[in-house]
Amino acid sequence: MALALTSSISLTGLIGNLIGVEVDISDGLPGYILLGLPDAALNESKERVRAALVNSGESWPNKKVTVSLSPAWLPKSGSAFDLPIAITLLMAQGQIPKDEPGRCIYLGELSLDGQVREVRGVLPAVLAAKKNGFTKAVVPFKNFAEAKCVSGIEVIAIQSLRDALNYLRHGEVPDPPELYLATDSDYFLDLCDVAGQVGARRALEIAAIGGHHLLLIGPPGTGKTMLAERIPSILPPLSDESILEVTAIHSIAGTLLDRELLSKLPPFVSPHHTTTAPAMIGGGVHAIRPGATSLAHQGVLFIDEAPECARGVLDSLRQPLESGSVTISRSVGSVTYPARFMLVLAANPCPCGRFSGRGRSCTCTQVAIRRYLQRLSGPLLDRIDIRVFVDSPSRIEMASDELGESSTTVRNRVISARATADERFKDCDWKLNSQIPPSQLRKRFRAEKSGMNFLHTELDSERLSARGFHKVLRISWSIADSNGNTIPSRGDVETAFRLREGMELLS
Repeated sequence: MALALTSSISLTGLIGNLIGVEVDISDGLPGYILLGLPDAALNESKERVRAALVNSGESWPNKKVTVSLSPAWLPKSGSAFDLPIAITLLMAQGQIPKDEPGRCIYLGELSLDGQVREVRGVLPAVLAAKKNGFTKAVVPFKNFAEAKCVSGIEVIAIQSLRDALNYLRHGEVPDPPELYLATDSDYFLDLCDVAGQVGARRALEIAAIGGHHLLLIGPPGTGKTMLAERIPSILPPLSDESILEVTAIHSIAGTLLDRELLSKLPPFVSPHHTTTAPAMIGGGVHAIRPGATSLAHQGVLFIDEAPECARGVLDSLRQPLESGSVTISRSVGSVTYPARFMLVLAANPCPCGRFSGRGRSCTCTQVAIRRYLQRLSGPLLDRIDIRVFVDSPSRIEMASDELGESSTTVRNRVISARATADERFKDCDWKLNSQIPPSQLRKRFRAEKSGMNFLHTELDSERLSARGFHKVLRISWSIADSNGNTIPSRGDVETAFRLREGMELLS
């Protein structure tokens, strides 16, 4: 009997689980048994591993082969176990030296000719390996850059099974690819491109300061999408911890090609209004993948033509907006992904889109306008902090050759205001004004007395819900930080109330 053991990583969401890959070769009828709750892709590993070994000049044992992935109770999925199974099988045959326990993990999919293909989730897998005390990781060549993001662990990039065998037999380390890592937060869209829209630009700045959710509503062609697309350019660069977290999510989703590795720029995700609830929230049959809400973590989730979304899609965002995470339960288990994002919705004011305060030739009846806007449910709108009407810029604003403030100027003000909030929250578990718990708003983070009296009056008049009361108070703190006030004044509170209740069309 021949026995060998190596290690790999299985992902449950962002959590990496250490997997022991055991291979036993014994006398008996030739066969291959794979244990450990594998999915369909993993069950097919036998033929990939066999062909890769033979085409790499190695032998396939003509005996009974038993492969066990432990712990046995944890479901395993994906093709990243191909490489560790092949390596362990050769160790069991005595063709390469056996591995030292707790030293190296292996990740990679094998092609039939022995090439090693890239796999998803390498970054969180290597993070989990480091956490478990491993010092080396053998990964596919194309995954080297994201694996190298983890410091304190040696990463060996291989293009083929032969490369891995040369390393294990002779210590030959293949030359790694060149690294191209993002080092700045420059954005190719600038806020100065937007003509006019002074009120909307101010609303964007306040939303960026406090991380508030935003609704932009107005006729087509007024700049709603332009404004939304430029929000990442006025947000502060991501912290080192956030960069790794965001990159890990995109690694699992397989969307790193759409985003620079280790980019400091907050992500901007804009799903089409025909997207489904599973695509928005996340899901899957065999492997639970993150949806648009998690891909937008620490950034912006923008939904254009929001009233055109299918029933239930937007309402599925209500729980993530409150908790900042998404828990997806399927037959294979439950996975929790972070989902703390700025939600930005854009909508036309009516079915024809021509309704505005300037008396445009709108052909819609009041009933049609009301029915159209009611596609955005009341509970969802109650979770939107700031509502802004975006009308067409005037002829003077369009003809002017003077550009508005650049994104860099606005971003510097946002960073300064957030620094003020950081100092205020240095002993708290949150960093943004939009995250202040209701109990703390009523106890520690109140506005000045006249401002609180104003809010209590609006609450008594039922013009504010309990959630709206807290939303206005949070917005007033962002306005106070922007204005340099140590505590929200009555003027800050009234401005916050106007931003919160600014959409008369939705009443």
